[in-house]
Amino acid sequence: MTRLAALDIGTNTALLLIADLDQRTNTLTTVFNAQEIIRLGKGVDAAGNINADAVSRLIDCLKRYKVLIAQHGAMDTIAVGTSALRDATNRDEVIQAVAQATGIHIATLSGAEEAELTFLGAVAGWQRLPECFMVIDIGGGSTELVMGSMDGIASRTSLDIGAVRISERFFTSAPPAAYELEAATQFITDTLAGELAAFIEGRDGVFGVAGTIVTLGQLAKGLKHFSYELHGFALHYRQVHHLVQDFARSSLRDIIELGVEAGRADVILAGTLILHQFMRLFAVKTVTVSTQGLRYGVALRALRTA
Repeated sequence: MTRLAALDIGTNTALLLIADLDQRTNTLTTVFNAQEIIRLGKGVDAAGNINADAVSRLIDCLKRYKVLIAQHGAMDTIAVGTSALRDATNRDEVIQAVAQATGIHIATLSGAEEAELTFLGAVAGWQRLPECFMVIDIGGGSTELVMGSMDGIASRTSLDIGAVRISERFFTSAPPAAYELEAATQFITDTLAGELAAFIEGRDGVFGVAGTIVTLGQLAKGLKHFSYELHGFALHYRQVHHLVQDFARSSLRDIIELGVEAGRADVILAGTLILHQFMRLFAVKTVTVSTQGLRYGVALRALRTA
């Protein structure tokens, strides 16, 4: 038995999983989960680099996580970075600064690696799965689509559409101007349309991970705060449609009052719009919410290669 800490350093959030890995039974048992919104990718789409304030937020977060990791007795830590680090011209400097300040070494994943590990983690522990299914991961900087079965992955892609990236590129206010919303919708639709043929087969069994989809499940279920009860919740297209309409005409204060955490309120419209257009274009009726994702895939990979 090994106790592992897996860290997912995303564009918007940093997530921590502490899990027990049992090599004898090839199983993973969750011990502890935590997340913080750090907005590492703020400004990366326009400036091309991660700014000093964002690096400080990341370091402060990881120092807090190190305390939690020690308290829970994890024997090893694996940290991975995604879209913001992939895109940043100063990626190496950021990774070095984090290592010097915290002792945590971040490995930057390619889009293909992120997609594969997310697919693995999203359905970990699920007892019944469709013969062919798909996982969608809407992050801050990118969206991953992966289709396959328990036997392996058939198609995967990483698209440069994410909640932070779309918000910064298209929206200047909340609510946005009509022309801004139209431009963002068209850009997202055009990007997703190019993937329709490769992924259409998996549309009847779609699992969704990450903050946008979990938050939408929370609101659709009538909860004011995150709960692991959301794992397995069926999020319907009509619910997503109503929420994207609500967000499109709401101020940040209104969005927060609906139950969206403050650090996500300014990007939830863009994330919801990505999911809405995906469901509309692919004719997906429901998305099953998974509260797992990349960090679980990282832990499972460690288990399988131990």
